[in-house]
Amino acid sequence: MVIDRAGLAEFLRRRRAALQPEDVGLPRGQRRRTSGLRREEVATLCHISADYYSRLERERGPHPSEQMIASIAQGLHLSRDERDHLFRLAGHHPPARGTTSEHIGPGLLRIFDRLADTPAEIVTELGETLRQTALGVALTGDQTRYTGPARSIGYRWFTDPACRARYHPDDHATHARVFASGLRRTVTLRGPGSHAAHLLQLLLAGSEEFRRVWDQHEIGVGYSHEKRFLHPEVGVVEVACQALLDPDQGHSLLVYTAVPGSESYEKLRLLSVIGAGL
Repeated sequence: MVIDRAGLAEFLRRRRAALQPEDVGLPRGQRRRTSGLRREEVATLCHISADYYSRLERERGPHPSEQMIASIAQGLHLSRDERDHLFRLAGHHPPARGTTSEHIGPGLLRIFDRLADTPAEIVTELGETLRQTALGVALTGDQTRYTGPARSIGYRWFTDPACRARYHPDDHATHARVFASGLRRTVTLRGPGSHAAHLLQLLLAGSEEFRRVWDQHEIGVGYSHEKRFLHPEVGVVEVACQALLDPDQGHSLLVYTAVPGSESYEKLRLLSVIGAGL
């Protein structure tokens, strides 16, 4: 496929103009003159340089890679149809659709962008964290930094002892059952040859504990109303976890809240001040 530079530039300009700061969790400010977002703001959302993005809008610059186009599509909060169109304009075949896609739907992103003062994350059906709020990172650590199978918290739970440090020891057995039960459901749903089935084979080969839990054949195991995190600075933080599911993508937005006035509520307020740099 050949890049359509004029079409790509026009589409990017139109989509940028259609987005307002509040759509992506940015302050509007006092001196805004543009009808939508500034190029610099879009570049920040896409994790690319402002110069690179500006050249694309001006029909210049190198041929953007598939990874670059995926990042721009996510930063501009594009729908899947819009994302696929952007890929074609850039001279690439669109990624496969389905639950293995990491493109977060714009509706879920709009909600996520409004949770700046709340611990929250967007995860795949295999527990791979795609986005975290700053307070989410402060509470649980950076869950987006992993690569390969370790991106799944269920995989890390059984293969990396350090993964358990932020969870209350009394809850470890429950977490193990929940992760194994969830993987069983996903493997059954997605079938042989799926990413879930591959993860299962790795865990069966690499963890005796996982094999013991897996052999219990449990399904539908969940948590009680609260989760307990063990933070290295503030101690135990008890939160309720609410989940919003995007069934088309298989992504979930997880939001953690504490009872107002409780000790855990005050600890979250403290974490919002001291942040993740502990």
